[in-house]
Amino acid sequence: MADTTGTPKGNSTHTEAPSGTDSDTSPRRSSWKHIGPGIVVAATGVGAGDLVATLIAGSNFGYTLLWAAVVGCLVKISLAEAAGRWHLSTGRTLFDGWASLGRWTTWFFVVYVVVWGFVYGAAAMSSSALPLQALFPGVMDLKAWAVACGLVGLVFVWFNKYAVFEKVMTVLVGVMFVVTVYLAVRVTPHLGDAFAGLLPVLPDEKDSVLNTLGLIGGVGGTITLAAYGYWVNAKGWTGAGWMKVMRLDNRVAYATTGIFVVAMLFVGAELLHSANVALASGDKGLVQLGDILEAEYGTATATFFLIGFFATSFTSLIGVWHGVSLMFADFVARARDQDEVTGTQVASGARERSWPFRAYLLWLTFPPIVLLFQGQPFRLVILYGVLGAAFLPFLAGTLLWLLNSSRTPRAWRNGPLSNAMLVLAGLLFLVLCVKQVRDQPWADFF
Repeated sequence: MADTTGTPKGNSTHTEAPSGTDSDTSPRRSSWKHIGPGIVVAATGVGAGDLVATLIAGSNFGYTLLWAAVVGCLVKISLAEAAGRWHLSTGRTLFDGWASLGRWTTWFFVVYVVVWGFVYGAAAMSSSALPLQALFPGVMDLKAWAVACGLVGLVFVWFNKYAVFEKVMTVLVGVMFVVTVYLAVRVTPHLGDAFAGLLPVLPDEKDSVLNTLGLIGGVGGTITLAAYGYWVNAKGWTGAGWMKVMRLDNRVAYATTGIFVVAMLFVGAELLHSANVALASGDKGLVQLGDILEAEYGTATATFFLIGFFATSFTSLIGVWHGVSLMFADFVARARDQDEVTGTQVASGARERSWPFRAYLLWLTFPPIVLLFQGQPFRLVILYGVLGAAFLPFLAGTLLWLLNSSRTPRAWRNGPLSNAMLVLAGLLFLVLCVKQVRDQPWADFF
């Protein structure tokens, strides 16, 4: 996105900064060699569920909702840019900003990370296990593959710092990119119809507005959007001088996300819509797609797709294992010290070696293994759905509050465009949150 802060170019990097802000505010030249956190957030945010939702949209509506996928990417660019701008302009972490808004933010975050992490851990391990079971039939059952994925993710994040983590994520994103683009080309998309899909038209069916909003809201990222600022700091970017670099990095992130999503919409539109094939919802829909690809294009294409499926799922797993653990460690530091926490503390790497970081890693791994074998508790799954739906309205609303107040140096506060995008994001996710809450089987909850 363009500069949304309204900052004058001549003095954009010299602001009144609170204590703890990196004193080096000289601007860095934006360069491709710095790209990194954006790749991480793109890889983590686009999970198997997002790809399935896009495939189903393509199979149901063809290219009609291509414009919605593009809008979804623009909305997420705005949210991630706002989170990164807070970290760089203030020198403070996002949780420190949340804590300044009142204790209610702390309670929301605590309940969210405990319940969400417990259920998400099992879902992420199962999602990573599905393509492995399909690639290596008869070697282990699904639960064993899921446990293995969780343990590998735990060991990898436990013993490696951000630099190694970023390199591995970049390799896996490369695999995802090659696979999705190859599939999009393989199905021979009708580019004329695709360009027509960029016009904002709603499908002619019941609940088309909600379906469209769901596709926009599902294009890559939940709590990982909040983690972006932490990855920016972990990369070593801690002052306002890195702002241009961060914005380039963020654009690359969601351009990459857009390519993934558009490619899978092409596959859904050409391979499934034309043949009137309905995919199962959830991760198993991707296994079903593998079978369809094998029947249509042969074993090699199906195998290639399953490798991409694994890369998609496993990047989400290790991305959450690292990013949300980093946020949890920051929360504990703020709660324990009752003092300002800064981006330089994240950049030092101390958070990744701290006991709260590793304690949350263990929480994401071992309790969810119990769910794999015993099934997910009904009430917990409902709370997981509600909390997950509530997080993005919470993120958009708090970023609006923080970036329009004196907590942010004047030069880096929101401009009209950024405010408009954050309001749009907040309203979008609030509507989806209300729908998610209404759709829960509350009569069976009590």
